[in-house]
Amino acid sequence: MTYVVKRLKMEGDKTDNVADDKKKKSYAGIPEAAFVDDVDAFMALEENGGDVDKVLRRLDEQHSKYKFMEYNLASKRRRLKTQIPDLENSLNMIKLLQKQSDSPKEIETQFLLSEQVYVKALVPPTDKVCLWLGANVMLEYPLDEAMNLLVKNIDTAKKNLGYVEHDLDFLRDQFTTTEVNMARVYNWDVKKRQAAKASS
Repeated sequence: MTYVVKRLKMEGDKTDNVADDKKKKSYAGIPEAAFVDDVDAFMALEENGGDVDKVLRRLDEQHSKYKFMEYNLASKRRRLKTQIPDLENSLNMIKLLQKQSDSPKEIETQFLLSEQVYVKALVPPTDKVCLWLGANVMLEYPLDEAMNLLVKNIDTAKKNLGYVEHDLDFLRDQFTTTEVNMARVYNWDVKKRQAAKASS
């Protein structure tokens, strides 16, 4: 008899494409917000043309894009935080099946039928297991192969979670920089208007 173990599909798995570069600013390719140090020089740039409304609109749009990226990364983090314990439970089950594979004794266990509904079952010793791969696909593996696959997927999920956490921290810095830039441009405009009013 083959035992069925649930394995969740690894969404957004980029481990093979991502170098382990600790200095990498963003693993997801999030653009960095440049800090506006000299507002006069910034506003004099040809693309800005001294138009405060245009610059503030562009900065606000950039801020909205960062918010959208944050929402997507937070969703991915939630998914990974759910996947990792699920994968670890599957791995523990395979370890238990490996221990019992030489024993003639059946294992008494409980299967999840639906939310909060379990059924008792007796599982005879087995050397094979079926893993859900996602997209309604299930494959049968020998226990050793299934264990290697799950260990690899847990490692991948943990790395991806680290990358997502890193990108969320990077995004928070971009929020702050963009908000400071908006305040600096707004204050520059207020001072300019006050100076124009005083001179007239």
